[in-house]
Amino acid sequence: MLNALEVVTTVSVGLMVGVEFSVAFVMNRIFNALPEDSDQLARAHGGRMLGAVMPYWYISSVVLVAIRAVAGWHHPGTGLAVIAGALLIVSVIMSILLLVPINNRSKTWTPENRPADWKEQSDRWDRFHYLRVAILIAALTLLVTSLV
Repeated sequence: MLNALEVVTTVSVGLMVGVEFSVAFVMNRIFNALPEDSDQLARAHGGRMLGAVMPYWYISSVVLVAIRAVAGWHHPGTGLAVIAGALLIVSVIMSILLLVPINNRSKTWTPENRPADWKEQSDRWDRFHYLRVAILIAALTLLVTSLV
């Protein structure tokens, strides 16, 4: 049973990290290469789409890692899983405090109603997102390491 939990947890966290990595290093670069209005419209659509899904994915990943840590408490590597869970919690707090406020504003923007500093706000979101991706990669690395 613990093995199945570890597989489900690793796949869930791994896919989430992959999506966030893709946003940072693939999608945003594609969006930035589009003409100005298209860039902003793509980011707004992405913010609406992923903004609806990611909170549940983040919380379920934290819960899965916590369940794995409790279920495997006496197994080697549990300490690494606990640290991975703590990093996931940091990423959730960081998201709520730093990224979600920007995302909530930007997902409603259109070329007609966006603020003059929309690009600076998008760049700020990107910088925070890079940091979040680094934290998520560290969490995934620790989680996988806890299993071997």
